Amino acid sequence: MILAGGRGSRLKDLTKKVAKPAVPFGGKYHIIDFPLSNCANSGISVVGVLTQYESVLLNSYVSVSSRWGLDTRDSGVFVLPPREKADADLDVYRGTADAISQNIDFIDSYNPEYLLILSGDHIYKMDYDAMLSFHKDNKADATIAVIGVPMKEASRFGIMNTNEDGQIVEFEEKPEHPKSNLASMGIYIFTWKLLRRVLMQDMKDDNSHHDFGKDIIPTLLKDNRKLMAYQFKGYWKDVGTIDSLWEANMDLLERSSELNLEDNTWKIYSENTNELPQYIDTDADIDVAYITQGCKVFGKVKTSVMFTGSIVERDAAITDTVLMPGAEVGEGASVTRALIANGVKIGKGAVVGSPDSEHILLVSKNVPEGAVVKEAQ
Repeated sequence: MILAGGRGSRLKDLTKKVAKPAVPFGGKYHIIDFPLSNCANSGISVVGVLTQYESVLLNSYVSVSSRWGLDTRDSGVFVLPPREKADADLDVYRGTADAISQNIDFIDSYNPEYLLILSGDHIYKMDYDAMLSFHKDNKADATIAVIGVPMKEASRFGIMNTNEDGQIVEFEEKPEHPKSNLASMGIYIFTWKLLRRVLMQDMKDDNSHHDFGKDIIPTLLKDNRKLMAYQFKGYWKDVGTIDSLWEANMDLLERSSELNLEDNTWKIYSENTNELPQYIDTDADIDVAYITQGCKVFGKVKTSVMFTGSIVERDAAITDTVLMPGAEVGEGASVTRALIANGVKIGKGAVVGSPDSEHILLVSKNVPEGAVVKEAQ
């Protein structure tokens, strides 16, 4: 079950009309491609995607199960928006746990022994089958994937404190003084019969937030259930801010990047667009770039990522920049340390961004010819 209903408000204008999991990433992908591809590569055949905020685009995208090879007779990707039921006047998901609770009937129809719950808005590659083996070997009631973060950043996360055997003994939600650096990745495996009982109790509790971090996990710990921490060692990034989304795109330019989208043993699947191959003009100057199909480069591109159909015109230059699908940089314009949103046009001779800026500049509106834009519009 993939929780994909979040608003992602810290991505500002990028999520004004689309859900965060539908935001483009890495030239040709969407964020939701990563957990869905992980499921396909891990041998998981039935996936429910729980959507809510601005879900029209996301629903239509994930409903094409063939993109991830999940379209056989015994597999599928099922879109699960909140719905009103005869026995409950509910038409929204009140929290992460409530989203699962409202779909107990869907889960029961497959009679699973274990349930994997994921977030739909993280960039990473992970073998969930290895995590399930860890869960079984430890005879756990629940297993939570964790990743080590710098101690100075630990207060931003839900932190799992463990004993020497890796069993979780305490959970702290964004602690001011963290005791460990094991941050929850929002990836859970539960033994379904137990979780089902706890969810049914939680639904009846008017004082509950109906949230895994605030309610379900503390309840399991209080009941002395066995919760294990599964330590993940690979690449993982919560792309919840403009800066982190830009950083994750820039990570693709590193030849030694752990994300490595060129790995044929763990492919990330996405939609197959009908764009032509990219066109690189004879006068183009390219220095370390990720350039997708349908792009046109006449000017200079340095340490930048160009999404499908983006254009850099003659005598224009982009540096440390992400051009999202259909973005255009006009003749003689200069763009530095910026993220240019879908379809935005940077006018001829405009100057956008600054090499000295502390944060990445998001440009979500067209920039007129000759304009200078160094702060958020």
